[in-house]
Amino acid sequence: MMTRSISALGAAALLALIVLLSSGFAPGATASAQQEPTSAGTYVLGPNDRVRVKVYGESDITGEYEVDSTGQISVPLAGHVRAAGLTTKQLERAITSTLAKGIVRDPRVNVEVALYRPYYILGEVKKGGEYPYRLGLTVMDAVASAGGFTYRANEGKVYLRRAAGGPEEVYSMDAPVAVLPGDNIRVPERFF
Repeated sequence: MMTRSISALGAAALLALIVLLSSGFAPGATASAQQEPTSAGTYVLGPNDRVRVKVYGESDITGEYEVDSTGQISVPLAGHVRAAGLTTKQLERAITSTLAKGIVRDPRVNVEVALYRPYYILGEVKKGGEYPYRLGLTVMDAVASAGGFTYRANEGKVYLRRAAGGPEEVYSMDAPVAVLPGDNIRVPERFF
């Protein structure tokens, strides 16, 4: 009877492992590696992001604005508005609040991301540098955009430093690691 219980437990553990692996979980990949800006409500703006601001009935204010190195956008009549660290919905409220202070009567503002900040790839790739971000980008996609690996590349791992800061982390190339806007990817050299 004890042997039967152990076999049932082993089968349950194997099933749980299969479910985890098929869901995209990979050893070495953290939850932050799986996140990506999928909606305006969750993506946090940062320097070099470009936003499209629409103020209904105010064509002089409507336009595209880039978040500068200080984390602000310069909106006509509203002046400098902090954007870095905010979602698009929070930025809408900040611009609305500023314009409502006697500048525009009952402002209706819409903000959306027009262009995400670029990501960077360097190391053992054929064309390292700055590349435009697109939704759903993985590390393997980034390597392909950079012309692929050089003959010296260690194709088994990659180093990734998130734009939000923190230490450089190592990930297996077998894992579908998501790249976020502003990330730095480094492909190391292999040692014989």
